Amino acid sequence: MKKGRLRVLLGAAPGVGKTYTMLEEGKRLAAEGNDVVVAFVETHGRAATAAMVDGLEVVPRNAVAHRGMDLAEMDLDAVLARRPAIALVDELAHTNAPGSRHAKRWQDVDELLDAGIDVISTVNAQHIESLGDVVLQITGVPQRETIPDRVLRDADQIEVVDLAPQALRDRLSGGLVYPAERIDAALSNYFRLGNLTALRELALLWLADEVDSALKAYRAEHGIDRTWEARERVVVALTGGPEGETLLRRGARIASRSSGGELIAVHVTNPDGMRPRHPGALDAQRTLAEQLGGSFHQVVGEDVPRALVEFAKASDATQLVIGVSRRSRLAAALSGPGIGATVIRESGDIDVHIVTHASAGSRFSLPKLGGSLGRRRLIAGGAIALVAGPLLSWLLVSQHTEASITSDVLAYQLLVIVVALVGGIWPALFAAVLSGLTLNFLFVAPVHTLTIADPRQFLALVFYVANALLVSYVVDQAARRTSEARRAAAESQLLAGMAGSVLRGEDALQAMVTRTREAFGLSGVRLVIDGTVRVADGEPTPDDRVTSVALAGGAVLELHGRDLEASERRLLQVIATQIEQAIEHGALTSAASTAGVLAETDRVRSALLAAVGHDLRRPLTSASAAVTALRTPDLRLETSERAELLDTAAESLDSLAALVTDLLDVSRVQAGALGVSLAPTHLADVVFAALDELALGPADVELDLADDTLPVQADAVLLQRVVVNLLANAVRHSPAGERVRVATSTFREQSELRVVDRGPGVPVERRDEIFTPFQRLGDTDNETGLGLGLALSKGFAEGMRGSLEVEDTPGGGLTMVVTLPVAEPDGPVANAPASPAGPPAASAPPTEKETP
Repeated sequence: MKKGRLRVLLGAAPGVGKTYTMLEEGKRLAAEGNDVVVAFVETHGRAATAAMVDGLEVVPRNAVAHRGMDLAEMDLDAVLARRPAIALVDELAHTNAPGSRHAKRWQDVDELLDAGIDVISTVNAQHIESLGDVVLQITGVPQRETIPDRVLRDADQIEVVDLAPQALRDRLSGGLVYPAERIDAALSNYFRLGNLTALRELALLWLADEVDSALKAYRAEHGIDRTWEARERVVVALTGGPEGETLLRRGARIASRSSGGELIAVHVTNPDGMRPRHPGALDAQRTLAEQLGGSFHQVVGEDVPRALVEFAKASDATQLVIGVSRRSRLAAALSGPGIGATVIRESGDIDVHIVTHASAGSRFSLPKLGGSLGRRRLIAGGAIALVAGPLLSWLLVSQHTEASITSDVLAYQLLVIVVALVGGIWPALFAAVLSGLTLNFLFVAPVHTLTIADPRQFLALVFYVANALLVSYVVDQAARRTSEARRAAAESQLLAGMAGSVLRGEDALQAMVTRTREAFGLSGVRLVIDGTVRVADGEPTPDDRVTSVALAGGAVLELHGRDLEASERRLLQVIATQIEQAIEHGALTSAASTAGVLAETDRVRSALLAAVGHDLRRPLTSASAAVTALRTPDLRLETSERAELLDTAAESLDSLAALVTDLLDVSRVQAGALGVSLAPTHLADVVFAALDELALGPADVELDLADDTLPVQADAVLLQRVVVNLLANAVRHSPAGERVRVATSTFREQSELRVVDRGPGVPVERRDEIFTPFQRLGDTDNETGLGLGLALSKGFAEGMRGSLEVEDTPGGGLTMVVTLPVAEPDGPVANAPASPAGPPAASAPPTEKETP
């Protein structure tokens, strides 16, 4: 049976119109004669979306009973029995009710696809599993319902339903997304303009990366190695010279002309390559590349042009930017085509930009003939000896006289020196022997023979060959030393680049592993610690040779690819030492963090002692004085006076008990030993109990408790302490005649409780201080306690897997926001510890909601 096709409509946030678009597409397909049914749709009470359902066949939902509630889910069996050509299934990431055949709706969709039914579905970017951490950082809201990335990657078609962030906020303000009572909280939380902009970019980038991966897979599958210019990737070649800044800025301008363009800077270090003329220039260019939004890479290659082109092709580059040669015209003429000409010849489909700059052709120097150890130099030296030798002999023979023997010898000596400069000792030795034999055969009597009549001529020939060998040896050793020095400079630049990556805030181990793979041209590098792959970079292949380097502490560095040369292994040992130090630094950092926690504990203890010395002494002194007066036999007290002293002692002891309880609680919070018993709890119950405890009524507090607020997963006792502290603070700081407002709301997996006052507020720069123990922010009223209320409230909220945040109240004042996770519908709802002063808020069975 042919498998069905999956089409997914991807949105950046709730309310962008995914469900509406799905229904609109379903109507269009039905009008074209296709068999379309609505397998499941959630309109969220939106009139426009509900209107789109009219005219489409809807498969009735299946009621799943769970703990006394009927939850409506997609009837998978009914859809399979109906066997439509196309099924519309809303909310692909939805979690099915307990007792359903599958835990997730995307698993239901998989079964529909296996049955040959095409499916059109919807999902939000925040539900993609790999984006969960990023979405949490952006919005502060954890996602409990996620869908594996592979499910979306396997979809036959993914479309982004896009809406500008401000347009979405306008829709929300107009009541087109949520009911009126939830609009204000939504606009000030999840639907902030910055949040929506970041989520939109996240969705578009995820889809762009998936398209790019699909394109690469297609090219690999069809053996296409040509560059496809689907996205501009501009590679800028840096030598470390002063022209680097000009090249980077030109490359950035080229990349910016295309949406999604990418800037990549690369420096090829090589014994034959140029090194930076100014110390630190390459580091400055690396920083500039990152400031321009690009990335910096450093590779080692024997052949600079080829290494540069291979890197560009591996990066799927469309543009390659290089600088015009800094050599003078004479130097270029003597040394032949430079790097630029070779890059152009080897680049293939990659466009090459040669950028002029102030340093072009500004210096005169002989061709760089050092580095005789390379094969190309050896071949070049031998070729010069074979070609120039006969030409020189023909020229000398045509101009020979009896008096020109000295100039003939010097001419051959010059030829040997030139060959030594180009090819080193072995081509020079070949040229010396060949020219010596030629001198003997053509110019030493008897001519045209290899015999020598005069012994002095034989001695002169020996001196000639010895001089040629000595000169070629010195030149060859100088070339070797130059090559070694440049190799050492390249290795130093590599190590400096690795250190710079760490100093710029990159993950130390990841940066070192990545730079190691790039430097040695390996397919993959892995760092294994205690048998677990801690850091990896690249994609090893089964044919790779594996080189393992043992590190301290049982760690192993695995290099996948080619075998390394001896010189490279020496550099690898240095890198291994740096990785060992990075591992040790991580361990020391962890120890330092522990020490920081201990230091913070000591600070709290010091503050605790100071608080005990002042705040606890007052109620203790009052109670002690009252008890002492009652126990004095000579003091005759009236009944009313005795009662007043007893009341004073009782109040002081109650105050003392409350202070001690707060101290014990804050100690448990600081130590991470807070005992929490989580259970489904109604926020309304807790609010009424707190009002009862504080003896507050309608004259003091305005209630705005939403009817659809779902039970939260919380400890009712701790939550009541939080609400009591927040209400007490709000009432104390509110102006006379102003009521404190308490409101509740629910957003998908979270509910919020807001305590709003119209008091003086707290400056933004001091917001964090209000949650510090023993901090009153200038409040010198000793009747208010130790300054632990908000610190305890925040600790209690976080202990219940929630949060306590502070916001400005529009028009002045402070709003304290308690956020707690919505409870799962699988247990009895806990009551507040005190009897509520009013009826509890009604609860509704949880359904799949299009909310964050």
